[in-house]
Amino acid sequence: MPISPESLKALDDAINRLAAESILAQPGRDDGLVPAYSLLSDLRDLSAGEPALSQPIAAMHATLEQRLDAAQPFDEPTLAELQRLVEWLPVALDALRASIPVPSFSAAAAPAASKPATAPAEDRSTEDVMLTLHLEDNRELLGEFYGEAVDHLQQIEAALLALDQEPENPEALNSIFRSFHTIKGNAGFLGLVPMHTLAHEVESLLDLARNHKLRLNAAIITEILRSRDALVALTQQVALALEKGQLPDQIVPVGHLIRAVKRLAENSGSASAASADVAPKPVATPAPQADGTHVPAALETPAPHHATPPAAAAKAAPSVIAPSTQKNTGGATVRVNTEKLDSLMDVVGELVIVQSQLLETARQQGENTGSPLQRNVAQLSRITKELQHTAMSLRMIPIKQTFQKMERLARDLARDFGKKVHFMTSGDDTELDRTVVEEIGDPLVHMVRNALDHGLEPTAARLAAGKPEAGTIHLKAYHQGSNIVIELQDDGRGIDPEKIFKKALEKGIVSEGESLSREEVLGLIFAPGFSTAEKVTAVSGRGVGMDVVKRNIEKLRGKIEITSEVGQGSIFKIKLPLTMAIIDGLVVRVGEDRFILPSTSVQRALRPAREAISTVHGRGEVLDLRGRLLPIHRLHRRFGIPHQAENPWDGIVVIVEHSGTVSALLVDEMVSKQEVVIKNLGAFMQSLPGVAGGAILGDGNIALILDPATLLQAA
Repeated sequence: MPISPESLKALDDAINRLAAESILAQPGRDDGLVPAYSLLSDLRDLSAGEPALSQPIAAMHATLEQRLDAAQPFDEPTLAELQRLVEWLPVALDALRASIPVPSFSAAAAPAASKPATAPAEDRSTEDVMLTLHLEDNRELLGEFYGEAVDHLQQIEAALLALDQEPENPEALNSIFRSFHTIKGNAGFLGLVPMHTLAHEVESLLDLARNHKLRLNAAIITEILRSRDALVALTQQVALALEKGQLPDQIVPVGHLIRAVKRLAENSGSASAASADVAPKPVATPAPQADGTHVPAALETPAPHHATPPAAAAKAAPSVIAPSTQKNTGGATVRVNTEKLDSLMDVVGELVIVQSQLLETARQQGENTGSPLQRNVAQLSRITKELQHTAMSLRMIPIKQTFQKMERLARDLARDFGKKVHFMTSGDDTELDRTVVEEIGDPLVHMVRNALDHGLEPTAARLAAGKPEAGTIHLKAYHQGSNIVIELQDDGRGIDPEKIFKKALEKGIVSEGESLSREEVLGLIFAPGFSTAEKVTAVSGRGVGMDVVKRNIEKLRGKIEITSEVGQGSIFKIKLPLTMAIIDGLVVRVGEDRFILPSTSVQRALRPAREAISTVHGRGEVLDLRGRLLPIHRLHRRFGIPHQAENPWDGIVVIVEHSGTVSALLVDEMVSKQEVVIKNLGAFMQSLPGVAGGAILGDGNIALILDPATLLQAA
């Protein structure tokens, strides 16, 4: 029975995926063994009507099944036979389309004996070698090389992810080629053999793609990403040597990557040659030369497949120009040690305090608004505020790099889970404090994993629910008032509150009969050890992850909110302060002492009516706020200090909210709202519950900055 056009299309797709797995497979390893076995099973079923096609597939399927049953990895003969089958299958499929007899697989050309699947042992020894750094002679050059390599490696990852979505993107391809070319040249000049060799092979592969002799696909992009990761590991060895003087003591293996890249280049023959005729020509871009100059596009020639001459590389290495400076429309950029920026922020903070003290002194002396002193202090205030914002902006960096890592993570996880995912980002040029960007990476990793594993349904379930085959995950960042909001949205199965509550009951996190709002039930997923996974996988199911998310975000003085609809998807929203150095706070007084509450945690402040206060058995004092009973916490009891307002209706009640829990905090008076510079209280008071830091007020007195989360827990 002839194969239908739909089955031919499915066969073509399965053959391409099998080719990708065979390219990445290596003797002695089981990478790709299970996917290849599964794809061969699909191919056998699809080709059941054509014995000439199905029999070789079934034979290979049986061979892999034996290896899986015996828990054995690929060996040389099996891998060679699989690659021979992969080369024969497109020819057989073309014969079926042309309605001519399928050529015999046994007659297909076997791999040439002169082209072994792997490089000889003596070649491998020259690939996997220790990175040699002549630190004393090249310290300055290595510093410049490291700074440039970090920028180029970031660019490579971003451009590769763009190519994964749009393989014909010439701008991204040229960007990657230039980055590998620069790394290769500078690494060769400095004698960094593993980096130079690997970058050279990848550059040669990319040159084939630029000249339409190779068509990029997921397998090739994955291999280049792996090569990029190896270069990152080698670059970190350079960083460690520069920072701590610790020379490399471990070999970063690159030989298997070099051989895989060479195999990809050698396999770029017939399949890609056919597509080269119809592939659109890329936009010609000027090719960068080793000395930083450019040649006209019309004169551009492919880069030679040999190392950059030492003389040319010598010109390039000392005058490293970061890619960011070439794109910058406002002028050149300069790298500054972060310790200097921190020192600048400390000095500016002291200046802000002195300016506040001058303002207070002028006020106490009863100076008129139009007096010279008041005018000078007002001018100083304006300059100080401008300087403060400028210093803050120096610490701000775009969140783009973190988003890029999440995009890479989503791509890798989707491949592992066998799910199709469309990952989108927006607002990745939003700037955050450097400390916030460094700390937010780990929570985002857990959230993206959770969205892919728990959030998005398997393909079959999505199609049954009438959803697109590919799930969508959207990661975005934007400003909201004095905060930065990072939002992760998916169109998956959503979170079922009933299932969450039932699981929490089983684990003893909540008690039977306890009444919780929808928001509080959704917040239970952040409880330590909580998981709704039916089975434990390598990625999730142990109940570790979302509690880490909450803890890290609270450490950044942020909060997380969840919105979810069953069957529609979920939105996780993280609200973070713009900077960790300055806080927008509400100054309150208790007795003679003053405290600062972060304004992000304060909902409102009010003087309650006498009838709104009552005592509930088992809960103590509560405030009736529009029908909702909120527990009242007296701040003076927490710190054991004198107070004035004995009755809540004689003082001020501040409504504070954190992690979905709302409480009332009783203070004597609300003093003012102002920006204050956070000061570290030192090791003695570092872990004091309820206290996040200290600040010096305008009159020179110290006020404690309160941490509502730990304060309410302690209460």
